[in-house]
Amino acid sequence: MAALPMLRLVATFAAGVLCLTAIGYYTLALQSARDFFRRRPPGPRPLRLPISILKPICGLDRGAYENFASFCRQRYPEFQILFGCEDEGDPGLTIARQIVRDFPKLDIRIVVSRGRETANPKVGLLAAMAAEARHPLLLVSDSDIRVGPQHLRHLVEPMSDARVAVVTCLYRSHAEGFAACFDALGLSTDFQPSVLVARMLEGISFGMGSGVLVRRTALAEAGGFAAIAQYLADDYLLGNLPVRAGHRAELAADVVEHELGTTSLAGAVDHQVRWNRGIRAMRPRGYAGLIFTHGTPASLALLALAAATPAAWALAAMTLSMRLAVAWYVAVRCLRDGVARRAFWLVPLRDVAGFALWVAGFFGNTVVWRGRKLRLAAGGRIEMPPEAAQPDSDLTRTGIAS
Repeated sequence: MAALPMLRLVATFAAGVLCLTAIGYYTLALQSARDFFRRRPPGPRPLRLPISILKPICGLDRGAYENFASFCRQRYPEFQILFGCEDEGDPGLTIARQIVRDFPKLDIRIVVSRGRETANPKVGLLAAMAAEARHPLLLVSDSDIRVGPQHLRHLVEPMSDARVAVVTCLYRSHAEGFAACFDALGLSTDFQPSVLVARMLEGISFGMGSGVLVRRTALAEAGGFAAIAQYLADDYLLGNLPVRAGHRAELAADVVEHELGTTSLAGAVDHQVRWNRGIRAMRPRGYAGLIFTHGTPASLALLALAAATPAAWALAAMTLSMRLAVAWYVAVRCLRDGVARRAFWLVPLRDVAGFALWVAGFFGNTVVWRGRKLRLAAGGRIEMPPEAAQPDSDLTRTGIAS
């Protein structure tokens, strides 16, 4: 029994320390967001290099037509769009064919690829699309992304520095329904601030599904798509491998729209657990270090352990205030995220749920991705069951060009 007061004291001290580290992290998040969004706009740039846009399709995303069409309305000198799919009957491909008909003056191609089974089928599809691409810059952009007409110009601007080989961008999510809003809230108030902090502390060393613009020469030097075909976090590695090869990556001065398709709380949980376990598999130390950023649960734990102490109330109040300040400044003011503005009152609840899902990320190696259950090995590699291996088959491509 004598040990219980000591354990309580240790737990209280630990909760206090975590509150202080979270406050430090939130301070960095505010500073990094302020520095990024107050950057001076670049001056006049020379003529842009041509870009090939790779759009992998798997199913029908919400707002698919407008997502695709937004890339056709770019105010950019020369670009090409390639839609890729594994199945001729995919409903998303119907929308892509409609885009071809509606924008006949553009260079748009459709690539249907059925070939050797790879652990990450998206990467195999990207490799087939890249084989049809004509330009020196490749933009890999998910099918649920919608952009403004200056998007390509914003993306290519950092590449005026020849050392920059990769450019990615922030995003805000559009969501309908409670589950989707809950999911989106974590992306805008938690994940996006962490990207800005990473940029300030160590520079951008990864890509995101919102868009990864990469020089073909740098990608080839890093091993090409074959180097990431066995991994779950293809977007991350598409930016990370060229950086590891000696190139630089940067964040574009553009925020794109993400049409989040989460339809249930179970789907939101699967999404977050997949993300967490993927990060843990690739960067176990960094994932464990996230404990120092969970200020809301730390402040609640501090109050539960030392509710009668004025100092505990003061520290908890400061932690929660800083957390809400970061969520508002980054998500609402800087990203102009409508979901975060409407559901701002849910941030503390989302933080508690996010902490529980972070803990869940330590247990188990299976994830659900596009309806498929996958098992992750060390480093984020996807373990393929023996029955999944297939012999090589011919690669079938169907091209439609304007």
